[in-house]
Amino acid sequence: MEAVSYFFMAWLDPSLLFIVAAGTFAGIYIGAIPGLSVTMATSILISFTFKWNVNDALALIAGVYLGGVYGGSRSAILLNIPGGPSSIATSLDGYPLAQRGEAGQAIGVTTVVSVIGGFVGILALATGAPLISSFALMFAPRDYLLLAILGILLVGSLSGDSLAKGIFAGALGVLIGMVGLDPMTAEGRFTFGTIMLMGGIPYVAAMIGFFGVAEVLYQLRYLDLPAVKQKIERAIPSWSIVKKYLPLSLRTSIIGVIVGALPGTGGDIASLMAYDHAKRTVRNPSRPFGQGAYEGLVAPESANNAAVGGAYIPMLTLGIPGDAVTAVIIGALFIHGLKPGPLLLSETPHLFWFTVGSLTLANIFLLIFGLSGVRVFSKVIECPKGILLPLILVLSVVGTYAIQNNPVDVYWMLGFGILGYFMKVYGFQVAPVILGVILGPLMDVSYRRAMISVRDDVGMFFLEFFTNPLSLILTLSLFMILLAQTPIWVRIFGKRKEQVKI
Repeated sequence: MEAVSYFFMAWLDPSLLFIVAAGTFAGIYIGAIPGLSVTMATSILISFTFKWNVNDALALIAGVYLGGVYGGSRSAILLNIPGGPSSIATSLDGYPLAQRGEAGQAIGVTTVVSVIGGFVGILALATGAPLISSFALMFAPRDYLLLAILGILLVGSLSGDSLAKGIFAGALGVLIGMVGLDPMTAEGRFTFGTIMLMGGIPYVAAMIGFFGVAEVLYQLRYLDLPAVKQKIERAIPSWSIVKKYLPLSLRTSIIGVIVGALPGTGGDIASLMAYDHAKRTVRNPSRPFGQGAYEGLVAPESANNAAVGGAYIPMLTLGIPGDAVTAVIIGALFIHGLKPGPLLLSETPHLFWFTVGSLTLANIFLLIFGLSGVRVFSKVIECPKGILLPLILVLSVVGTYAIQNNPVDVYWMLGFGILGYFMKVYGFQVAPVILGVILGPLMDVSYRRAMISVRDDVGMFFLEFFTNPLSLILTLSLFMILLAQTPIWVRIFGKRKEQVKI
């Protein structure tokens, strides 16, 4: 009964109900504007919720996350500009539909299948997370070390074209995360004798800098892009259309859950795999793929929203982010005094069921807001960047300063923003940096605990990677990621890889 009461807490409390609704609404519109990623929006919101009650903060983040993932599809359909990486596949058939004058119908179908995918992901989270939590209690310190490395490598290999650049970005994040007092000896590391670095570099300053300020600086290069106007008709699809695409939506939602639950993947990979699945399995599409096939909308949009629930699973049960957004949410949990991992569900089960209930409520609001306000949205998307980008920068500065009322945090944020800009220009991904900042301390402590457990015997330390079944699986996974980047692997599986990227 306690689980049921916590599940419906956000439903019965008017203030929480409003927070979830506002977060979902804001997420849709933030995610729809190119350059304003859901990761950036979440990182900025965390700074404003620093002094909030933990339930209010989690409710707002759940709404923004679900709404932001869906919101990217709107600009992908109307402007052929994906609002986020998870909407890249959506633009392949969404924009041709808009050119045919079917933008309203396309947005309506996208909304319904996104909600279906969201419910599948939430169901998987509610039923699968407790089971995974019990299994995760068997993890030893060396397994956490392997999981942390695996998460950074996955994001580094899948979020860019170069694994080497991804590893460099992840290592940079680990280095940033090491600044401050040693957690086991309380000695200063990388502080250079400066007292201000003793407490480490704030999570939020790095997040807002790399995702917010860096994106603002990067978008300054495209200020002259003209706005595209689109005539929008009624966006509510008929039941017959929903029924027709329901089997495909359910299949690709399962793909989204599985891919989303893998540490370090997320909705962008899930949507591409789902799109590839649709191309391979749909015999008679409504139109050829790439020319306005509704199946090309259903598959990626079901998958990327289902991946939200999937991404929560490793975050809550293992303390490993499923994607860049859950990496930010882990930072939020730490800020509010919580420690994601196997003990989270046993020590604070009410927060788990509250999160599940908030996501379910956000998914319902997603259906309501997604099928309304399309005409208003078309005006927001045309807002000049000359107005929008300075506003984002001001909000970033205010949000960062509000964490500790410390102007030094603002300097860190601006410095990371400039660094993130140059990383983007030269093809380096910033998501592995944030994962490195989050997972760096975990890697450090896990490695040292593992070494202590074998009494500093290096040979025994490495031997346990191959003698313990769980450690062996994780070790082989690491080798497979590295092997996948070699010329031999590319020659053997090159054709398959090209098809997935279509």
